[in-house]
Amino acid sequence: MKRLSGLKKGLSLVLAVSLAVAYVPSSSSKAWAAPELQLNVKSAILIDAATGQVLYENNADEALPPASMAKMMTEYILMERIDSGKLSWDSMVTTSHYAANVGGSGGMLAENEQLSVKDMLYALSIYSSNDAAVALAEYMASNEQSFVALMNEKAKELGMSKTHFTSATGLTREDIEDPELKNNPLEGDTLMSARDASTLGLRLIKDHPSILEFTKIPSKKLRESDQFPMQNWNWMLEGKATTDFQKQFAYPGMDGLKTGSTDAAGYCFTGTAVRNGTRLISVVMNAQSTKKNPNKSEREAARFIETRKLLDYGFNNFETKTVVAKDSAVDTVPTVKVKKGLKNSVPVVVGDTVSLILPKDAKDSDIKKTAKDTTDGKLTAPVKKGQELGTMTVTYGKVTKTVKLVAAEDVKKAGAFRLFWRGVGDFFSRLGHTVKGWF
Repeated sequence: MKRLSGLKKGLSLVLAVSLAVAYVPSSSSKAWAAPELQLNVKSAILIDAATGQVLYENNADEALPPASMAKMMTEYILMERIDSGKLSWDSMVTTSHYAANVGGSGGMLAENEQLSVKDMLYALSIYSSNDAAVALAEYMASNEQSFVALMNEKAKELGMSKTHFTSATGLTREDIEDPELKNNPLEGDTLMSARDASTLGLRLIKDHPSILEFTKIPSKKLRESDQFPMQNWNWMLEGKATTDFQKQFAYPGMDGLKTGSTDAAGYCFTGTAVRNGTRLISVVMNAQSTKKNPNKSEREAARFIETRKLLDYGFNNFETKTVVAKDSAVDTVPTVKVKKGLKNSVPVVVGDTVSLILPKDAKDSDIKKTAKDTTDGKLTAPVKKGQELGTMTVTYGKVTKTVKLVAAEDVKKAGAFRLFWRGVGDFFSRLGHTVKGWF
């Protein structure tokens, strides 16, 4: 009797079962080997806009002067306020003495002139207008220094670890033309890495996609009374060319983002283009012409020549592939046990589609999928359809993406009477298996 009592106690214990399962393909996964693109730049990076995957990088973490690429942060903060309703497109912005005299690209605005927020953004995004950038910064934060504090705060929030802003324009102290305006109380000068520029460009497009309605415009009059339109500094926009020389740089699908150039920065460009549903973002910093004794146009063209190399590499060698479909079953974790439910288990499906941008010759066997139940055997009814039950991690080389595993259906809680008789049935079933094992 003592032995049987001990068996009963043992049979009453609930065993926790781990469902963590890893799928290991027959061949090890390998990261693609980026070729030597022979870029004539100090730093560069190419990323996929949908996933943030890095497809190519070269010295991407060195902090360098970004010139007017810094204005992407001015655009980001402005668009954030527009989209949240804190600012109106029609609000009028007054140009201060400082804004009107800051120098560099622009020179479109007179002191005390008023333009709408929208027109100021046209000047900023098309003509890279420093006066418009400063006017907007002052409008949003009373003065440029206070706005720069917002820029640095936002950079930290976005994970731009190699970035430091000291102006809303990207101008250094030496770039500012008016001697009275050089006394910037902030330490250092604006610096940004290519990786950070790609991060900023990505977030600008993802969080505020309407910015592309501004950056893709080849030319536009700032005022109807103007004799000539503003010309976009981005020569890669289709329809942009104003000279035969510029025509060679038009790039199908190009619609942004921001050029930049100063003596310290050289010629820089954060570009983006979309083809067949795939959007890429490229950054080149301090691009150099390979011409012997290049003229100004040839020096300026270098950033577009190097950008084409990057984008061509990305579009020619990679494609977006659906690796796991939403609501698909998980072979390695088909179900998860449920306590006190009308059913003893619930089917498991993938909560969202997993897409990766992969080399066009990538093999399915090179993709690892690891599924894991995270309920620790403690899932108790009721269970709602879509309730998170675990995770699946998809890995190709150094690229990793994690997606939720969820319940495929509802499981209602069982009544007390049903649970009682289920417990009785389970007990005698286990007892029967134990007794059978004695003989």
